[in-house]
Amino acid sequence: MADPYPAYARLRDRGAVHRVSTPFGGDAYLITRYAEARAALNDPRLSKHPKNAPAFLREAGLITGDAGPLGVNMLSSDPPDHTRLRRVIGGAFTARRVLALRPRIQRIADDLLAALPEDEEADLIEGFAFPLPITVISEMLGVPVSDRDRFRTWSRALITTSSAPELRRRREAGAAALTGYLSGLVAERRKHMDMELASEAQPDLISALILAADRQGELDEAELLGMLMLLLVAGHETTVNLIGNGTLALLRAPEVLGALVADPGLVPAAVEELLRYDGPVERATLRTAVEDVDVDGVTVPAGSLVVVALACADRDPARFDRPDELDLARRDNQHLAFGYGLHFCLGAPLARLEGTIAFTSLLGRFPGIRLARPPEQLRWCEQSAMMILRGLEALPVILRADPPAPAGAAGRPRTGPTA
Repeated sequence: MADPYPAYARLRDRGAVHRVSTPFGGDAYLITRYAEARAALNDPRLSKHPKNAPAFLREAGLITGDAGPLGVNMLSSDPPDHTRLRRVIGGAFTARRVLALRPRIQRIADDLLAALPEDEEADLIEGFAFPLPITVISEMLGVPVSDRDRFRTWSRALITTSSAPELRRRREAGAAALTGYLSGLVAERRKHMDMELASEAQPDLISALILAADRQGELDEAELLGMLMLLLVAGHETTVNLIGNGTLALLRAPEVLGALVADPGLVPAAVEELLRYDGPVERATLRTAVEDVDVDGVTVPAGSLVVVALACADRDPARFDRPDELDLARRDNQHLAFGYGLHFCLGAPLARLEGTIAFTSLLGRFPGIRLARPPEQLRWCEQSAMMILRGLEALPVILRADPPAPAGAAGRPRTGPTA
């Protein structure tokens, strides 16, 4: 878990697709190379709908009826339902609307960093990487930020795709608790909201989605709750890992870190490279072949589970020059960290903005940041048997306002391959 890239490289060298065993009693086809991964992410023959999933996923408790752990939402749907659901929520994540959030995100980041101790050990995940995105998405949705620790507990339970009895019970309890919480919130909001206001005039996303359900008939109740669950969970978990994984990568690459401290204008490009180099989503959410699909000469039979290894594809030397180097000067960086095609992450503009503000603010306030413990002592979340997300449990650092020692020789900053 600390460094999956050498194992991925061996698989990628052997072929673009591999039949692998899953922890659930069935097999899946793992796609490892960039070109094949990108094609698979946009292949309509690979369905996201739970109704098409193999029976062993139902037996493992990952699918109930036609819903996955996060209920009925656009992430687990195909057209035309996917098209409708994405249209309903799409207006909230336009570039203009996201840019309007910049001042508020900046204030949240500044307040969180001001509360962290200097010159002593602090957990950057607990104190910054988690509360920043959960506060942002909570305010967008209109859910109490004071409940963020409860959201975190439920979210961690929901993304645990293990079939072990204890973890399965925890996942089911988390789903029931979050569904109940959101149902109560929706019922309360319905009592007081103005149904005559247009969607864009509603004070938050919950109200806008209630309007879409009740007045416009674009969502049923299950879809309304499923969309809220998806936005709340996906709206923060991935950004936590972007900030955590990215900060660790920078701390292990002093020249790159020094370059960003010296020139904050490099941060947007650094965010893209960090997404490629060690992104928050290791593997795409599950797909099922609804007919036979040829992948690099291998037939993936209809009914088979397909897993796209995003982290592996984004280190493919056939697509990226020196893929194991963290290179701020990388051009044409069309990584797959946000997916591709029909299911390209709707929240990508928000994640990019949060990442840019987070790294700019962190390095601007604490340019002398360093690891408080050796990298091999860090703990990675064992939250998913299918390893969809990949992130740190904690990131102990020493925060210092003193600038770091000068970077090495001049030239474009990069670091060598992972250990």
